[in-house]
Amino acid sequence: MTRDEVLEEFRQAGALLEGHFILSSGLHSPVFFQKALVFQYPERTERLCRALARKVRGTVLGEIDIVVSPAMGGVIPGYETARALGVPAIYTEREEGRFTLRRGFELKPGQRVLMVEDVVTTGLSSRECLDAIRATGAEIVAGACLIDRSHGKADIGVPLIALATVDAPAYAADDLPPELATLPAVKPGSRGLK
Repeated sequence: MTRDEVLEEFRQAGALLEGHFILSSGLHSPVFFQKALVFQYPERTERLCRALARKVRGTVLGEIDIVVSPAMGGVIPGYETARALGVPAIYTEREEGRFTLRRGFELKPGQRVLMVEDVVTTGLSSRECLDAIRATGAEIVAGACLIDRSHGKADIGVPLIALATVDAPAYAADDLPPELATLPAVKPGSRGLK
């Protein structure tokens, strides 16, 4: 699946938004990927995640034992990517502000883990999820996401395999371009959920 085909899946779902958005990272952007609008369509989500799984298989050497994703945004793409890879899927959740495995989920030392995210901007959620995985002694083979909006600049500490890479601008609140500063800001992300 090409970058343009991925973006078209988002456009067709009404999930490629323009305006003034406050991202989960706290940065501001004129572009927002409302992936929940994509994930409401199982067939669309399956297409995207199957393509991501193919890209992962073509990049990662060796077996993948399990997929781990950060909740909330990574749960659906993590599950669908794991399904395409034929492995289990689990997720981390925030507990006292830190990602941890709950609900009886566990990883064993040496287990080969692929971390799957939805959209990466700064890589903060990915790094936090990876820290929780590392704490178990499992082996992280790579990270993967549907969209890397940092255009390859986000460093998550392991190789990041993106189905599509875009250069979506993001700005600090005190460094907004004039055309963005005049628009009312909307915060559609889920990081603040408890």
